[in-house]
Amino acid sequence: MKKVLITGGAGFIGSALCKRLLKGGYEVIVLDNLSPQIHGDQPEKTSPLFQSIHDQVKFIRGDVNREQDWLTAMQDVDVIVHLAAETGTGQSMYQIKRYTDVNIGGTALLLDLLARRESRVRKVVIASSRSVYGEGRYYAQELNRHVYPNHRSPDDMDKGDFEVKYPGCKLPLQLVPTDEESLVHPSSLYGITKQCQEQLVMTMCPALGIVPVAFRYQNVYGPGQSLRNPYTGILSIFSTLVRTEKEINIFEDGKESRDFVFVDDAVEATFLGITRQEADGQVFNVGTGVAVDVLTVAKTLMQSYGKQVPLRVSGNYRLGDIRHNIADISRIERLLGFKVSVSFADGIKKFSEWVTTQEVGQGKYEESIQEMQARGLFK
Repeated sequence: MKKVLITGGAGFIGSALCKRLLKGGYEVIVLDNLSPQIHGDQPEKTSPLFQSIHDQVKFIRGDVNREQDWLTAMQDVDVIVHLAAETGTGQSMYQIKRYTDVNIGGTALLLDLLARRESRVRKVVIASSRSVYGEGRYYAQELNRHVYPNHRSPDDMDKGDFEVKYPGCKLPLQLVPTDEESLVHPSSLYGITKQCQEQLVMTMCPALGIVPVAFRYQNVYGPGQSLRNPYTGILSIFSTLVRTEKEINIFEDGKESRDFVFVDDAVEATFLGITRQEADGQVFNVGTGVAVDVLTVAKTLMQSYGKQVPLRVSGNYRLGDIRHNIADISRIERLLGFKVSVSFADGIKKFSEWVTTQEVGQGKYEESIQEMQARGLFK
C-alpha cells in the first residue's frame, strides 16, 4: 500500500503526516481546500504549512463535498487518511449546518463513491476525536464502579461549581483515563459530527471490503499549529496573548484539564495505523495519559517565553466544553507498539521555540468570544 491520499493534508497534522509518509517511501496525494480560517487569505502564497509540502506531493485544491474532487484525488490510491474537517468545538455550537455538511456530509460522500467499487482503496483511516467521550470516565467511590457523567449544568457553572456530577454521588468523582470501550456521549456539535464520521467509516467500510481504522486524538499541539485560528488550541491562543503582553482570561477556575499530545507522536500513531495490520478494524485513543490543567498551561507558556502577563481566573465558561479528559492508551501501546516520545515540558519547549520564529498576529480571538456571547454560548 504505497499510494496514500490525505484529505486536509495541508493542515497541521496532515502536513506533518505527509512528511512522515514521504520519508517512508510512500507516494502522497493531498486534497485540501486551504481554508482561510487556518491558512490565511492568500494561502498558496503565505501558508507555511502549504509551502512545506506542496512541491513534494500531488496537491489538489478541492472540497470534500464535491464529488469530482474526490474522484480526481482517489485515482489509484491504496489508503485514504481522512483528516479534513471543521474542528472548533465552540464554533460548532452555532455553525451547525457547516460542521454537519463538511464532517458528516463529506464522509458520507466518500463512502458513496467507495460503494461504487471502482477504486482500489484498501484502507480508510478516519480522524476521530476525544470529544466523542463527552465528560469521559470517572470512578464513583460510593457506587464502587466507573461512571460516565452527563454534561454539566449551566445553573451549576453560573454558581462557580464546575466539577462533574453523577446521580446518587455526594463525594467528588475520581477522574480516570478513558478507554476505547467507554461510553460515547459527546457534549458538543463537533463531538457529534466526529462520532458520526467514526461510526460511518467503521460500519460501512467492512461492508465494502475495505479496512477501517479510527484514531480518537486528544489535544494535538506543536510546531505548525495554526496561530490564527481562534477556535482551536489554547496553546496557540495563550501564546499570542503572552507575546502581545495581553491579559489571559482563564475560563472556569483554571483547574479544567486536557491530555496534550505532541504532533510528532500523533503522526507516528497514524503512520502505524496505515502500515500495521494489527490496526485493521480497530479504534485507538491517541494521547499521553497525562492531565495538564489550564492554569499550568498558561504558567508554563509564560515561563517558556520569559514573559509575565496578568492571569484572570474569571469563571467564564463555554457551553459544549468538557471539564476533564485523559486517554487510556494501553490498546495502542499493546497492539501497535506506540510509545509517547515527547513529554509536555519538552513539547512546550519545542512549540514555543517555533512560535518565536513566527510573526505575531492579532488573531480573531476576541471576535470569536463575542460571536459565542451573542448566541448565549459564552457566559
